Amino acid sequence: MQVVDPHVHFWNIDTHHYPWLAKPGVSFVGDARELAHNYVVADLVRDASEAGDVDVLKVVHVEANHDPADPVEETRWLQSLADGSREQKASAGGGWPNGIVAAADLSRPDAPEILAAHAAFANTRGIRQILNVHGNPLYDYVGRHYLRDDTWRRHFALLAKYGLSFDLQLYPSQMEEAAALARAHPDIRIIVNHAGMFVDRNSVAGYRAWREGMRALAACQNVAVKISGLAMFDHAWTVESLRPYVLQTLDTFGVERAMFASNFPVDRLFGSYGALWHAYADIVSGASDSEQAALFRTNAEQFYRI
Repeated sequence: MQVVDPHVHFWNIDTHHYPWLAKPGVSFVGDARELAHNYVVADLVRDASEAGDVDVLKVVHVEANHDPADPVEETRWLQSLADGSREQKASAGGGWPNGIVAAADLSRPDAPEILAAHAAFANTRGIRQILNVHGNPLYDYVGRHYLRDDTWRRHFALLAKYGLSFDLQLYPSQMEEAAALARAHPDIRIIVNHAGMFVDRNSVAGYRAWREGMRALAACQNVAVKISGLAMFDHAWTVESLRPYVLQTLDTFGVERAMFASNFPVDRLFGSYGALWHAYADIVSGASDSEQAALFRTNAEQFYRI
């Protein structure tokens, strides 16, 4: 099975600062204490090798909550890996990461300078800023509605200047506002992370919010979706427990604007690399060869330009 993995995280806690790994805790996502060790290219190569028949052709790195005081340093380090550092050459993943989705707080006054610095690196393809806000403190990431911030929105518009996409991580309750943002900026490509993070899944209202929010986003032709991170809400997942979320997402966005991704090593807390990719393959086994190629490889290549 050949895949392009458009959502992975690398970190080196010996050389870089990641506040969430410096003081790891337990959250709905899992036990971060089990992630408080280096995870670099060679580790992903190992996880893929253990899968046996999963051949990872390319990867896209999504910012890993690196030190917010110096977000550009993470991109500098990742570019050095892609350019062939000693660690990179020692692995089978030559050139990884092929694409970099960098971190930027678009509400900061110096956001334009940060975007320019990120864009100067050859493999930078986009920006992610986590936006998840929830009334339950257990699920709330940022406690602030960035989508309603005038400075944030003004700086978001600068992504078009640098040809950068935006990885959109949010909850269903925020999707209508995000769809309005997408309509206002049709020249900026937006990729919804983790199938929209269906958090309130134990109620009819929660399901409706996810379904209708995803439809609103999918109505914007500049929006695509990554089917990933499902284990964060389903720690004991099975193929059958993932199936309805995968199929509903595909029905909403269509095969043309969807892609599978691993969210490793975060999802490694709840399953192996091979098990995850084989689960995706099982769920779409009835799709045509061209549809499977799009979901597992070519859409990620197209949307991240790798």
